[in-house]
Amino acid sequence: MTSTPRSPAGSRVPAARAWTVAAGPVDDPVSAMLLREYLVDVADRYYRLHEARDSTPEEIERALAEMPSDDLAPPRGVFLLARHAGELAGCAGLRLLDGRTAELKRVFVRPAKRGLGGGAALLTAAEAAARELGAERIALDTRLDLVEARALYARHGYREVAPFTQGPYAEVWLAKELG
Repeated sequence: MTSTPRSPAGSRVPAARAWTVAAGPVDDPVSAMLLREYLVDVADRYYRLHEARDSTPEEIERALAEMPSDDLAPPRGVFLLARHAGELAGCAGLRLLDGRTAELKRVFVRPAKRGLGGGAALLTAAEAAARELGAERIALDTRLDLVEARALYARHGYREVAPFTQGPYAEVWLAKELG
Protein backbone atom coordinates (compact mmCIF):
# COMPACT_ATOMS: atom_id res chain seq x y z
CA MET A 1 0.00 0.00 0.00
CA THR A 2 1.32 3.43 -0.85
CA SER A 3 0.71 6.41 1.32
CA THR A 4 -0.37 9.71 -0.07
CA PRO A 5 2.29 12.38 0.53
CA ARG A 6 1.41 15.53 2.44
CA SER A 7 1.89 18.98 1.01
CA PRO A 8 3.81 21.55 3.07
CA ALA A 9 0.45 22.81 4.38
CA GLY A 10 -0.39 19.29 5.57
CA SER A 11 -3.18 18.44 3.12
CA ARG A 12 -3.00 15.20 1.18
CA VAL A 13 -1.57 15.32 -2.34
CA PRO A 14 -2.29 12.49 -4.81
CA ALA A 15 0.94 10.57 -5.54
CA ALA A 16 0.66 11.09 -9.31
CA ARG A 17 0.71 14.87 -8.83
CA ALA A 18 3.89 14.61 -6.79
CA TRP A 19 5.74 13.81 -10.05
CA THR A 20 6.84 16.34 -12.62
CA VAL A 21 8.74 15.49 -15.78
CA ALA A 22 10.46 18.01 -18.04
CA ALA A 23 13.05 17.99 -20.78
CA GLY A 24 16.57 18.82 -19.71
CA PRO A 25 20.01 18.97 -21.31
CA VAL A 26 21.57 15.52 -21.54
CA ASP A 27 25.06 17.01 -21.24
CA ASP A 28 24.30 18.77 -17.93
CA PRO A 29 26.17 17.53 -14.81
CA VAL A 30 22.83 16.62 -13.16
CA SER A 31 21.86 14.51 -16.18
CA ALA A 32 25.30 12.90 -16.24
CA MET A 33 24.90 11.98 -12.57
CA LEU A 34 21.52 10.32 -13.21
CA LEU A 35 22.83 8.47 -16.26
CA ARG A 36 25.72 7.15 -14.18
CA GLU A 37 23.29 6.01 -11.44
CA TYR A 38 21.17 4.30 -14.11
CA LEU A 39 24.18 2.49 -15.53
CA VAL A 40 25.46 1.37 -12.12
CA ASP A 41 21.98 0.08 -11.27
CA VAL A 42 21.55 -2.02 -14.41
CA ALA A 43 25.21 -3.09 -14.56
CA ASP A 44 25.19 -4.25 -10.93
CA ARG A 45 22.03 -6.27 -11.57
CA TYR A 46 23.64 -7.87 -14.63
CA TYR A 47 26.93 -8.70 -12.92
CA ARG A 48 25.20 -10.01 -9.77
CA LEU A 49 23.11 -12.35 -11.89
CA HIS A 50 25.89 -13.56 -14.18
CA GLU A 51 29.08 -13.22 -12.11
CA ALA A 52 27.93 -12.83 -8.48
CA ARG A 53 29.59 -9.41 -8.13
CA ASP A 54 28.98 -5.70 -8.58
CA SER A 55 30.30 -3.66 -11.47
CA THR A 56 33.64 -1.93 -11.11
CA PRO A 57 34.22 1.81 -11.62
CA GLU A 58 36.33 0.95 -14.67
CA GLU A 59 33.48 -1.04 -16.21
CA ILE A 60 31.09 1.85 -15.64
CA GLU A 61 33.50 4.34 -17.24
CA ARG A 62 34.02 2.04 -20.22
CA ALA A 63 30.25 1.56 -20.66
CA LEU A 64 29.60 5.30 -20.48
CA ALA A 65 32.19 5.81 -23.21
CA GLU A 66 30.87 2.95 -25.37
CA MET A 67 27.20 3.93 -25.01
CA PRO A 68 27.06 7.73 -25.12
CA SER A 69 23.75 9.50 -24.57
CA ASP A 70 24.48 12.57 -26.68
CA ASP A 71 21.83 11.53 -29.22
CA LEU A 72 19.12 12.05 -26.56
CA ALA A 73 19.08 15.74 -27.46
CA PRO A 74 17.30 17.99 -29.95
CA PRO A 75 16.59 18.02 -32.77
CA ARG A 76 16.18 14.22 -33.02
CA GLY A 77 15.96 13.33 -29.34
CA VAL A 78 15.01 14.43 -25.86
CA PHE A 79 16.18 13.74 -22.33
CA LEU A 80 13.57 13.84 -19.59
CA LEU A 81 14.21 14.52 -15.92
CA ALA A 82 11.65 13.39 -13.35
CA ARG A 83 11.18 14.98 -9.96
CA HIS A 84 9.17 13.62 -7.07
CA ALA A 85 7.91 16.32 -4.70
CA GLY A 86 10.59 18.58 -6.18
CA GLU A 87 13.46 16.10 -5.67
CA LEU A 88 15.36 14.76 -8.69
CA ALA A 89 14.25 11.13 -8.93
CA GLY A 90 14.62 9.70 -12.45
CA CYS A 91 15.16 10.05 -16.16
CA ALA A 92 14.34 8.71 -19.61
CA GLY A 93 15.58 9.43 -23.09
CA LEU A 94 14.22 9.24 -26.61
CA ARG A 95 15.89 9.30 -29.99
CA LEU A 96 14.33 9.05 -33.42
CA LEU A 97 15.24 5.87 -35.25
CA ASP A 98 13.42 6.88 -38.42
CA GLY A 99 10.57 9.17 -39.42
CA ARG A 100 8.00 7.00 -37.64
CA THR A 101 9.73 5.40 -34.64
CA ALA A 102 11.32 6.82 -31.48
CA GLU A 103 13.51 4.57 -29.33
CA LEU A 104 13.08 4.76 -25.55
CA LYS A 105 16.39 4.61 -23.69
CA ARG A 106 17.74 4.83 -20.15
CA VAL A 107 14.48 4.76 -18.20
CA PHE A 108 15.45 5.04 -14.54
CA VAL A 109 13.83 5.82 -11.21
CA ARG A 110 16.06 6.07 -8.17
CA PRO A 111 15.52 3.05 -5.88
CA ALA A 112 14.18 5.15 -2.99
CA LYS A 113 11.44 6.53 -5.29
CA ARG A 114 10.36 3.28 -6.92
CA GLY A 115 6.78 2.18 -6.48
CA LEU A 116 5.50 5.76 -6.31
CA GLY A 117 4.41 6.17 -9.93
CA GLY A 118 7.61 7.57 -11.41
CA GLY A 119 7.91 4.98 -14.14
CA ALA A 120 4.38 5.72 -15.32
CA ALA A 121 5.04 9.47 -15.20
CA LEU A 122 8.19 9.02 -17.29
CA LEU A 123 6.41 6.83 -19.85
CA THR A 124 3.55 9.31 -20.20
CA ALA A 125 6.02 12.16 -20.73
CA ALA A 126 8.13 10.10 -23.13
CA GLU A 127 5.09 9.24 -25.24
CA ALA A 128 4.11 12.93 -25.41
CA ALA A 129 7.68 13.89 -26.33
CA ALA A 130 7.78 11.19 -29.03
CA ARG A 131 4.62 12.61 -30.56
CA GLU A 132 6.19 16.09 -30.50
CA LEU A 133 9.18 14.66 -32.38
CA GLY A 134 6.74 13.35 -35.00
CA ALA A 135 6.93 9.68 -34.02
CA GLU A 136 3.92 7.39 -34.32
CA ARG A 137 5.52 4.54 -32.40
CA ILE A 138 7.92 3.98 -29.50
CA ALA A 139 10.23 0.97 -29.44
CA LEU A 140 12.74 -0.25 -26.88
CA ASP A 141 14.94 -3.16 -25.98
CA THR A 142 15.51 -4.51 -22.51
CA ARG A 143 16.85 -7.51 -20.64
CA LEU A 144 14.98 -10.54 -19.35
CA ASP A 145 16.13 -9.93 -15.76
CA LEU A 146 14.64 -6.42 -15.66
CA VAL A 147 11.26 -7.85 -14.72
CA GLU A 148 9.93 -4.70 -13.05
CA ALA A 149 10.63 -2.63 -16.14
CA ARG A 150 9.07 -5.23 -18.41
CA ALA A 151 5.95 -5.31 -16.21
CA LEU A 152 5.73 -1.50 -16.33
CA TYR A 153 5.94 -1.51 -20.12
CA ALA A 154 3.30 -4.24 -20.41
CA ARG A 155 0.92 -2.30 -18.12
CA HIS A 156 1.30 0.68 -20.44
CA GLY A 157 0.53 -1.16 -23.66
CA TYR A 158 3.99 -2.11 -24.92
CA ARG A 159 4.03 -5.45 -26.75
CA GLU A 160 6.82 -7.74 -27.93
CA VAL A 161 8.09 -7.13 -31.46
CA ALA A 162 10.78 -8.56 -33.70
CA PRO A 163 14.35 -7.63 -32.75
CA PHE A 164 15.47 -4.28 -34.15
CA THR A 165 18.79 -3.91 -32.28
CA GLN A 166 21.72 -6.16 -31.48
CA GLY A 167 23.89 -6.39 -28.44
CA PRO A 168 24.60 -8.45 -25.37
CA TYR A 169 21.97 -6.65 -23.29
CA ALA A 170 19.10 -6.68 -25.80
CA GLU A 171 16.98 -9.75 -25.02
CA VAL A 172 13.41 -8.45 -25.33
CA TRP A 173 12.10 -5.92 -27.85
CA LEU A 174 8.89 -3.99 -27.21
CA ALA A 175 6.90 -1.33 -29.02
CA LYS A 176 3.75 0.73 -28.68
CA GLU A 177 1.74 2.53 -31.35
CA LEU A 178 1.07 6.09 -30.23
CA GLY A 179 -2.13 6.53 -32.25
